Amino acid sequence: MKNHLHFRLIVIGLFLALPIFAYSQSDVSGLIKSSPADATKLAQAYLKPLFKGLGVGLNSGWNNTAHSKNLLRFDLRFGITGAVVPQPDESFDVTKIGLSNNVRPTNPAQTMAPTLSGSKDNSTQLTVYDNNNQALESFTLPGGTGIGLIPAPQLQGSIGLSRGIELSLRAMPTVKLGSDFGSIGMIGGGLKVELIPLISGMADKILPLDIALAAGYTQFTYEVPLNVPAPANAIPSSATQPSNFSNQRVEAKFSGINTELIFSKRILLFTPFISVGHNSAKTDAGMKGNYPIIDGVTLLGQKTYTVFTDPINIKQTDISGFRTNIGFQLNLAFFRIYGSYSMAEYNSFNGGIGFGLGK
Repeated sequence: MKNHLHFRLIVIGLFLALPIFAYSQSDVSGLIKSSPADATKLAQAYLKPLFKGLGVGLNSGWNNTAHSKNLLRFDLRFGITGAVVPQPDESFDVTKIGLSNNVRPTNPAQTMAPTLSGSKDNSTQLTVYDNNNQALESFTLPGGTGIGLIPAPQLQGSIGLSRGIELSLRAMPTVKLGSDFGSIGMIGGGLKVELIPLISGMADKILPLDIALAAGYTQFTYEVPLNVPAPANAIPSSATQPSNFSNQRVEAKFSGINTELIFSKRILLFTPFISVGHNSAKTDAGMKGNYPIIDGVTLLGQKTYTVFTDPINIKQTDISGFRTNIGFQLNLAFFRIYGSYSMAEYNSFNGGIGFGLGK
């Protein structure tokens, strides 16, 4: 059977897409082998909390007040979001994610496996078969981290423009974290429009609240090199198989869009707020380069491998739904303290500090 692929590779790459977890390649090596389609489904199931949690983080922390900064007033802020993984997303049933008949539980009675945020202990095994129902290999699925929280940072600068308009920018130049952890980068932008200043007359004196519409977009990119040599116990399935494996890498892009209607009221130094809105997040990740994958056994019992180029691509929408936020902003001269809680598919909390000039 052709199209066999080490699932461990996609786990390595996408695990590292959030460097906070600091998993090395050796921590997740030798996990499982399956067809590209099956490896993709297993990766999507296992890394579901990471995809969703990171999407929540990208869309968080944009605003903590409906009031837009006055002309050319600005602030810089740093925050971090913790997305809480719901209990159903801490495990998955391997028989219900659409795997082919070539990949089956070794023990038909043992089908539940942890996701990234699930239990550290796991003994669920899968066996890979060829088209003649001959077993090629068995492997144990990876355990989780035991941490039901997905963190994501935000670094943001905002400046006030005319007529109640505020512009925000999120940017981080590409940073190389070393050969084991690859490189990361972030860019994004947001716009907030305070509604009352756009209304003439006495509306600003009649209404006791500040009201604003806001939108923001963030994109997080990640790339890490891989080193997967030809298996020592296998030979090429043909003489034409490529032998250059130096181009192996994982490329991933996570993006999020957040829109919200914000209500707030400043009370001396303290500004509570509430907002309702919609957020969406997408993942575009893949394994690039040449990969030698065991794909069969000769009549003499010798395992063979075939080289696949760019074998895995995951493009999916992880989040698309409404969310409600409640929180505050505390102004202490130039210093700011932020905090909020969000209710959505993945509830989350956000906190941060900032420095700013004026209102």
